[in-house]
Amino acid sequence: MARAFRLPAPVSALLRNAVMGLAVTALAACATGGGLYGAIPGDNRPHAAVDRARSMPVQGIDVARYQENVDFAKARAAGTHFVFMKATEGKDYVDPNFRVNWQRARDAGMPRGAYHFMTWCSLASEQANWFVQNVPADPSALPPVLDLEWNNHSSCKVKPNKADALEKIRLMLDVMERHTGKLPIIYTDMNFHRDVLAGEYFPNTFWLRSTAAEPHERYENRPWTFWQYTQTGVVPGVRGEVDRNVFYGSTNDWLMFLSTGCDPRAIAALAPTGRCQFAK
Repeated sequence: MARAFRLPAPVSALLRNAVMGLAVTALAACATGGGLYGAIPGDNRPHAAVDRARSMPVQGIDVARYQENVDFAKARAAGTHFVFMKATEGKDYVDPNFRVNWQRARDAGMPRGAYHFMTWCSLASEQANWFVQNVPADPSALPPVLDLEWNNHSSCKVKPNKADALEKIRLMLDVMERHTGKLPIIYTDMNFHRDVLAGEYFPNTFWLRSTAAEPHERYENRPWTFWQYTQTGVVPGVRGEVDRNVFYGSTNDWLMFLSTGCDPRAIAALAPTGRCQFAK
């Protein structure tokens, strides 16, 4: 017999809102066939190889300073079930829209999580402290995200070796988990995964970028929980284009994720470590 549990008010309210959101008809794009680079509702430049993502039930977006004045209530009403938002980068940068996005998403009842963009020109300890200073430890939030990519488009051109990168990553993940009480999510792209993460074990949930193929085709069958399937998405409530993402599972799986902060498929393995506990 399942043991009853009671959620704190903020988390309980979030789950109620999630249930309501999941009952809303999905975005038009999710029910529309895709096609190679022929605009469809929901995506200005879709790729046919990721069409499956459009019909999956739990859809989300990620935003940063490029998406201004996001109307999260409108996005949620149209079928967007979650948002990840940029919070910090390196040791001294805060996304200028983070604080307003954080509050507005909460006010709209949309599950939201914060991400840190890792850079390779400052110490992991400095970046971890910066994240702790700027991101609230909110029990109603999604797990925090560590964004792992090479810094090809920044002034930082340092490219550490694999051992050094892994040491920095594990320190960062540890601090983020202790700060929020939730196992962080790892976001990555194909190049960084190939160079650093492939073959390495992490207990963390993975969020994989793959806009021209399904993730298993690009990431050596790395299990994934979130999939970023386009960067040219069109979503009500968001001006211009936005990254679109999908959660791997059913609506029930999503509610379990909201309750525990863990991929339901991993709970049995992670629970003995003290993680994935239902909110109390």
